[in-house]
Amino acid sequence: MTTMIDALTKVLSSNGLVTAFAVVGATIWLSYWLSRRLTRGRLHGSAIAIVIGLLLAYLGGVATGGHKGLADIQLLSGIGLMGGAMLRDFAIVSTAFGVSFGEIRRAGLSGVVALFAGVLVSFVIGAAVAFAFGYSDAVSMTTIGAGAVTYIVGPVTGAALGASSDVMALSIAAGLIKSVLVMVGTPFVAKSIGLDNPRTAMVFGGLMGTTSGVAGGLAATDPKLVPYGAMTATFYTGLGCLMGPSVLFIATRAVMG
Repeated sequence: MTTMIDALTKVLSSNGLVTAFAVVGATIWLSYWLSRRLTRGRLHGSAIAIVIGLLLAYLGGVATGGHKGLADIQLLSGIGLMGGAMLRDFAIVSTAFGVSFGEIRRAGLSGVVALFAGVLVSFVIGAAVAFAFGYSDAVSMTTIGAGAVTYIVGPVTGAALGASSDVMALSIAAGLIKSVLVMVGTPFVAKSIGLDNPRTAMVFGGLMGTTSGVAGGLAATDPKLVPYGAMTATFYTGLGCLMGPSVLFIATRAVMG
């Protein structure tokens, strides 16, 4: 029995990426099962999967004393590659497939306005909260504010400005909280805000911006709307990465002195 377990462990360790896909697939299956059984679909499976992933990452870090969560465990080291920038960016770009460019043109000026308004409003709220908790320097406020834009924009901005690791961690936390809130809240507000067609989905994606939150929320509302919301949410992330360490930092420094 011990020999069999050792052989299985060796096979799983030497095929880390395959193991990572299997673990993530099992986690997603469990999350959607819990969503159906415990919440009757009201809390989307993607939101439950994110919470489980964060919990497992924390437990992995505590168990190994490392800084990469489950990826510090040799058997699950493939999760580090699967969750890295390469596959993440591929997943974001892939959301554009299935989009009708005729519908995108119909969004017109409203889609563009939604992008800029979404970035600016999220940034101002995040920077204000950072200031309220004692972060009064421009670098910290900009980094945490950028994290409120999305959890990708936060660390990108922080790295460009030379922010400390604790501030960058706070920016990621702010973005994750926003992502989960958008994912969970979208199905509840969709009817009242008219979120039932490609145009409003693109505007919504531009305002909220968090690709994972928008995609999960729209999937629970109407799966056909996911590519449209994710499309503008992807542009939102790129816009935030451009504006964070440049225009928004300069504006914050000018205000704070």
